[in-house]
Amino acid sequence: MTVGFLIASAFLASAVEFVEALTIVLAAGLTRGWRSSLAGLGAATVALAAIVAALGPALTLVPIDALRLVVGALLLAFGLQWLRKAILRASGYKALHDEGEIFAREQAEARAAAGELRAGLDWYGFTLSFKGVLLEGLEVAFIVITFGSAQGSIGLAALGAGIALVLVAAVGVYVRGPLTRVPENTLKFAVGVMLTTFGIFWSAEGAGAHWPGDEASLPAVLAFVVLLSAAAVASLRRRRLAFA
Repeated sequence: MTVGFLIASAFLASAVEFVEALTIVLAAGLTRGWRSSLAGLGAATVALAAIVAALGPALTLVPIDALRLVVGALLLAFGLQWLRKAILRASGYKALHDEGEIFAREQAEARAAAGELRAGLDWYGFTLSFKGVLLEGLEVAFIVITFGSAQGSIGLAALGAGIALVLVAAVGVYVRGPLTRVPENTLKFAVGVMLTTFGIFWSAEGAGAHWPGDEASLPAVLAFVVLLSAAAVASLRRRRLAFA
């Protein structure tokens, strides 16, 4: 895998999660106060940094074949979950992900919640922001650790995630609202395909299989996953229209 491909993969996967985290932080900040919202964001960031710092070096002690088998299996399970939802959305069986709708719902719930001060912070705003950033951030941490450790380049994977964080945060500050114009459903489909591709490649490699041309086989695996996914979408669309 080239350096650029590793960074780009981590960037795309992380960007999707950061867009969702931004929506929650904005909802908390605009309705419950920025002090509590940003405090929750900061606390979650510290917790995530500690998780990556603890798990990253520990994984370097695992033999590379065993590591790739475990990482590949995890990515495959994770990627297929994303891909399944993306296929259902693309075929019309599941509603498209709508950041504007999610933002409105989070704001309504935040306005209705009772106020409670702890350590000078609005507790609902703090926990809403902390929980949202932590949950979305854990997926980013998983992506960074798995992608990076399997290739021995956690720093490069973290760089891709860091670029995504800075970009999403900068755009969020500029527009002062949820990033509704980001083609998130398309990005989720692409990330699902990507994670599934790497999951297949690394799990097979970790189990002892030898890919023709080693990493040069990745485009062929990617094409296989894309074609199957497109066929699934087309089949489900025809089925939905036939029973409409």
